[in-house]
Amino acid sequence: MATAYHNLSEYDFNSVPDASEMKFGIVVSEWNYNITGALLQGAIDTLQKHGAKPENILVKHVPGSFELTYGASRLIDSTEVDAVIAIGCVVRGDTPHFDYVCQGTTQGIAHLNATCGIPVIFGLITTNTMEQAEDRAGGKLGNKGDECAITAIKMIDFSWSLEK
Repeated sequence: MATAYHNLSEYDFNSVPDASEMKFGIVVSEWNYNITGALLQGAIDTLQKHGAKPENILVKHVPGSFELTYGASRLIDSTEVDAVIAIGCVVRGDTPHFDYVCQGTTQGIAHLNATCGIPVIFGLITTNTMEQAEDRAGGKLGNKGDECAITAIKMIDFSWSLEK
């Protein structure tokens, strides 16, 4: 569903499992930090709203969105998190760089999801303008960070349900 028809911060609170025993890793890009910082805060606030303990939320920064895959991979290998949220923002420019970064990051995160054993949540905003990014980072379309946090909680719950 297109974001223009769905507020990223609206959801049924009661449909989200308790996160009090879950451990989260968040890898966030420093590039466009005015956007990624707002997404990060949205994710942290939503995780805590659903019971996640601050000490169970590990945040690491990487220089740009292309580095999210490596950052997430290292976080998975070096810690005992139950899911990783990868947060970045790429705004289209005048060169094909946008396409390469978006494609590479998307493929990298998809690969991690298929191979690493824990959920890696795709929190990469790809927009044509900075205004569109702002709209998705706490603006009129809500906060993609909220949506990523809910997805992480639900995917951990899904994974745990298969282990029983």
